Amino acid sequence: MKKLALVFASLMLVFGPGLGVAQEKTAATLYKKPGCLCCDAYADYLRANGFHVTVVEHPNMTMIKKTYGVRQDLAGCHSTVIGKYVIEGHVPVGAIKRLLAEHPDIKGISLPGMPQGSPGMSGTKEAPFEVLSITDKDGPAPVYTKE
Repeated sequence: MKKLALVFASLMLVFGPGLGVAQEKTAATLYKKPGCLCCDAYADYLRANGFHVTVVEHPNMTMIKKTYGVRQDLAGCHSTVIGKYVIEGHVPVGAIKRLLAEHPDIKGISLPGMPQGSPGMSGTKEAPFEVLSITDKDGPAPVYTKE
């Protein structure tokens, strides 16, 4: 029995700091129109990919987008705020994780419209999604990444 306890204690010294500790999830607040089911599906998608999502139903999404500096041509179905960034629409999680890792000097990223096959949307993805940068600059939004 002492031998087993010694082995266990040794393992805890080596592996203990990482054992039994749940990885903290990144907080995300998703703003959506009341009753929008694709927004709920997107929130579930984020949760399944390691985010702690709080959903806020808001009757005036135009005000939310204005608050976070989202131009009308970059507006998505819903707005998700993660840290200092706004995520517009059904952006794939790979683009979000890249954004959070790189910390670029932009307001956020957008997948405008509601493309078929994007996270939370039905249908089949037909081509890579162009995820656009949200900036203060006028003109066409720069492509942040293709997913």
